[in-house]
Formats: sequence, C-alpha cells, structure tokens
Amino acid sequence: MIDVAADFTRYPGGRFRSDGKFSGQRFRDDYLVPKLREANELKIILDGTMGYGSSFLEEAFGGLARLDEFAAQDLATRLILETSDPSLRAEIIEYLTAARH
Repeated sequence: MIDVAADFTRYPGGRFRSDGKFSGQRFRDDYLVPKLREANELKIILDGTMGYGSSFLEEAFGGLARLDEFAAQDLATRLILETSDPSLRAEIIEYLTAARH
C-alpha cells in the first residue's frame, strides 16, 4: 500500500525529477515500480494531498503504462485507487488507457 500524502508528500507536482523532489517521475520510479515488483495488487490512497497536477498524474501513471516491465492492460486491475474523488480515479484510468496506444 502507498498513502501518497503520508508516504510521499501532501504536495505532489511536476512531471520530471528536474521539476522538483515530488514529481510524477520520482513517484513512479521510487514508489510505484518497486511496490508493483513485490505484489500483484497495489492499493494507492490518493486522498490527503493538496491536489494533483495533470503532469504529475500522467507521468506517474501514464509513464508506468509505457514501461516495458508491466503489461499495460493489467495495470488498471493491479492498481487499487482509493479516493473520495471519482473524477481523480477516472483521470488516472484515462492516462493508463491512453498510454497503452
């Protein structure tokens, strides 16, 4: 399980590591990828942050789907996105789906 606010930051932002220490690239490479290597399912608690920029979400989740390491079609079922905001879940699924093509 990853609780973004507790385990990463309450202020996620930026696409690349060069954009700051709480970028989507860093979250993907340092948090998502290692956890997905350990387990078939990964629960991600998205609530508790001050919001998410589209560049952060696209790089973290869309970028994850673009990696050759994981079957892109499986990520939507392997990632359990816990949030009180259904539009956030839908946005992440959209990035996963778009990155597959």
